[in-house]
Amino acid sequence: MCGITGFVNNSAEAADRGMLEAMNRAIIHRGPDEDGFYVKENVGLAMRRLSIIDLAGGQQPIRNADGTKWIVFNGEIYNYRELRREMEERGHKFYTNSDTEAIVHLYDEFGPDCLDHLRGMFAIAIWDERERSLFLARDRVGKKPLLYSHRPNGDLIFGSEFAALLAHPAITREVDPAAIDSYLSFLCVPAPQTAFKGIRKLEPGHWLRWKDGRVETHRYWLPDFSKKIKISEEEAIEETTRILREATRMRMISEVPLGAFLSGGVDSSTVVALMAEESSTPVKTFSIGFEDQDFSELKYAKKVAEHIGAEHHEFIVRPDAADVIPLLVEHYGEPYADSSALPTYYVARETRKHVTVALNGDGGDESFAGYERYMAMQIAEATPAFRALSERP
Repeated sequence: MCGITGFVNNSAEAADRGMLEAMNRAIIHRGPDEDGFYVKENVGLAMRRLSIIDLAGGQQPIRNADGTKWIVFNGEIYNYRELRREMEERGHKFYTNSDTEAIVHLYDEFGPDCLDHLRGMFAIAIWDERERSLFLARDRVGKKPLLYSHRPNGDLIFGSEFAALLAHPAITREVDPAAIDSYLSFLCVPAPQTAFKGIRKLEPGHWLRWKDGRVETHRYWLPDFSKKIKISEEEAIEETTRILREATRMRMISEVPLGAFLSGGVDSSTVVALMAEESSTPVKTFSIGFEDQDFSELKYAKKVAEHIGAEHHEFIVRPDAADVIPLLVEHYGEPYADSSALPTYYVARETRKHVTVALNGDGGDESFAGYERYMAMQIAEATPAFRALSERP
């Protein structure tokens, strides 16, 4: 992962480079390889980079051909090669081989509609020197975080994590009581809320544009469930497999070592099996377990790894794991009621010793009804009492 941060002053006050550097240092863990800065007049953009594509030439910020637009970007665009070819056919000249540069040329061509062309995960900030506007965007389902604060004086401050924004002297730590209510109701703080009164999340599938101290936001994507298809179970399995295979193949584009988290469940097992089909070398898999065998899934993960011929690694979480909770609290920045954060941190930390990028199966249970509560809901819906309740006016 990488991290981005920055601000634009709604006045002639020059951007404070030292303050921007402090904001960027606060997210150094997101990008240990290098940093980059754009500071001009009242604007400052910065980023921390974890190098994955174009290791030698993809340093950010990256500009468009005439140097009037500058981008910092966190994420990965899986179809950037196709987009680059399309832009070159339109006359655009590239000076790197990075996916980042494809975005800024698309923005040159299509403005905010450039997002319709992107396949990937992203948090984007683009400063347009001619329009004197700042454009922020977040991917369709919000895989990459993006926070911002629109100040009463019109200034805009943004970043990948709370720590970056809180390093800016204009941002206070005043708690938002409404966020506490949301957390106790939903076990999370849903976007656009955050735990801090002065900070907001840019919602998934949205862009934001700042100009002359004013901000507008726009939803550019919403899933459409109205279009139905009528196919057999066999056809559904075939099409689902095709989509999963394509999605896995695209995410294996990398110039650094690649692996996968493996729990032994359906979702992560499917991902590593498809990776094995696409890879000419054994897939590196990583699993976390517990000393209490009642809670450990290592045996299932090992069976899958053996079946696909993976280069498998196992790690055990021990009781002293609670020592890392303060670190997790710092990085999450607000209440987050998911106990899996603890083992996920450990498996990610150990995995990083072997590879730079790791695929996982997050979202599989939500997509394929893998949780037991989904079965309970199905049973409940079949009862007369539930039907009577749902049919009430």
